Amino acid sequence: MKKSSFLVLLIILFISCQTDKKQISAETADLIVTNGKIAIMDKNNTISEAIAIKKGKVLAYGTSSEILKLKGEQTKVIDANGRTIIPGLNDSHLHLTRGGRFYNAELRWDGVTSLKTALRMLKEQAARTPKGQWVRVVGGWSPFQFEEKRFPTTEEINEATGDVPAFVLFLYSRGWMNKSGLKVLKIDENTKPPEGSSYEKGPDGKLTGVLLAEPNPTILYAAIGALPPMTDEQMLNSTRQFYRELNRYGITSGIDAGGGGHAFPKDYGATKSLANQGEMPIRLSYYLFPQNKGKEFAEFQNWIATNKVGNNGEIHLDHGYELEGGGEFLTWSAGDFENFLAPQPMLEDRPSWRTDIKKVIRLHVDSRWPFRIHATYGETIENILGVLEEVNKETNGKLAKERWLFDHAETITEQQLKRVKALNGGIAIQSRMAYAGEYFVERYGAAKAKYAPPLKLMIKMGIPVGAGTDGTRVASYNPWPALYWMVSGKTVGGLQLSAPDNLLTREEALLLYTKGSAWVSKEENVKGSLEKGMFADFILLSDDYFSVPESKIKDLSAVLTVVGGNVVFGDKEFATLNPAIDKAIPDWSPVNFYGGYQKK
Repeated sequence: MKKSSFLVLLIILFISCQTDKKQISAETADLIVTNGKIAIMDKNNTISEAIAIKKGKVLAYGTSSEILKLKGEQTKVIDANGRTIIPGLNDSHLHLTRGGRFYNAELRWDGVTSLKTALRMLKEQAARTPKGQWVRVVGGWSPFQFEEKRFPTTEEINEATGDVPAFVLFLYSRGWMNKSGLKVLKIDENTKPPEGSSYEKGPDGKLTGVLLAEPNPTILYAAIGALPPMTDEQMLNSTRQFYRELNRYGITSGIDAGGGGHAFPKDYGATKSLANQGEMPIRLSYYLFPQNKGKEFAEFQNWIATNKVGNNGEIHLDHGYELEGGGEFLTWSAGDFENFLAPQPMLEDRPSWRTDIKKVIRLHVDSRWPFRIHATYGETIENILGVLEEVNKETNGKLAKERWLFDHAETITEQQLKRVKALNGGIAIQSRMAYAGEYFVERYGAAKAKYAPPLKLMIKMGIPVGAGTDGTRVASYNPWPALYWMVSGKTVGGLQLSAPDNLLTREEALLLYTKGSAWVSKEENVKGSLEKGMFADFILLSDDYFSVPESKIKDLSAVLTVVGGNVVFGDKEFATLNPAIDKAIPDWSPVNFYGGYQKK
């Protein structure tokens, strides 16, 4: 063989070897998890033993021996120790950015099992709260979770807090302000409350300290808004703490529904800072909620002109922090407040509601912006469906081609569900009944509560449904009591609400909390299952969700949480993998003493 021919042959062999190496390395995983019980959540309900991750996505799943063939020199291997692994949970209606802003300042009663303990925590926190600051408990609890099965009294709150101003919120129904708080805010017997709200007075004509939404929660929004804000540095730290808390319970994605007293873009700074730094431990999609009553159309006009859906305004992050559309409120005049302690509000009492919301819906449809609409009651849904159908007709079916949904829908009817389906709409349901179901039954009856909302029927009809909590104020952000409620039909106080034929299987409930919620943000093709090519967002559970006694579902949590192939939380035998996080600031933050959700 000629020397030149031999050199050519060597070159060909070298290139061939390099090509083979590239093909092999291309199939080398970045992360492998073995020895698990992995619910892939595909159409076949596949349970696998191991999973391989590459570049933040699922590369393959199978037996441990099969998947370990994808191990390379740089591959990280985690032994699941036989634990159950499920896709990361996705809350379709969670006030993440607002929750993050306030988390460090709030004493959480989420999960506390006795009022005696709750009041002790209140007293301890008052003792460490510096002058100029408040003790605040802002939602996430129900009196029926307490052994005592009752609210605290104003006298008990005053005794626990003394001269330190304090505010305690129950859902968006009522709040308690101690004597010092009333004094600081200069609220007395002559103070005029916002329309639709009142300051409770005793037989002597003196204020009791109870703030009542009847049913308008403006008085409660105003009380929260009057509390001292945290600094930018504290809010950034607070947001980190809150997102770590969500990771602790297996939340890997959340869809933010805006909220009252939470203005865009001003109040999104902490979350946006984390996103721009590439430090988001959770995938967050957000909808925009107008703040100025009567000026909602102008707000949306400005937002639509200056923002693009699917983008956070500066950089496009791969499903990490993205704008989705408008809602959950589109106009305040069309809002029906979910205060089951007060009579149901009716849209007919607000003459401008139809003109207001139609104008805003049409703007969204013409601009190809997705939208979501807060609607608790079937009567509200009936009225708004008429507007939606009218807009769809006027736009030659454009509305039905866009992503839109109702939020809450506790008393939606079968006929209304048919109309939602005809318009290709969806529904985001939350566990609000788990926290206020007793009051719903008291006002509307046990029979109506059996299908509030009609979950099984929604699924049977093939309507897209996403699950969530509506945390942090009208329910806890913890997803496991929500999953327990869907499966058992019981409140956090143990009251049986749902009819047997309205209960979901564990698989059905989990599907709503994964794939179902991904639909809400147009992400059902990239997350919600652990099939090949999907985002590697998954959790290892503290116990087996599929086999633990039903009552134990609400006590589950994550021991390892992975987002995009990166560990964002570790506990128990995976504690050494838990990423470092600074302590909560300021030093007196309740988070440093109690954490968030209170485990038994």
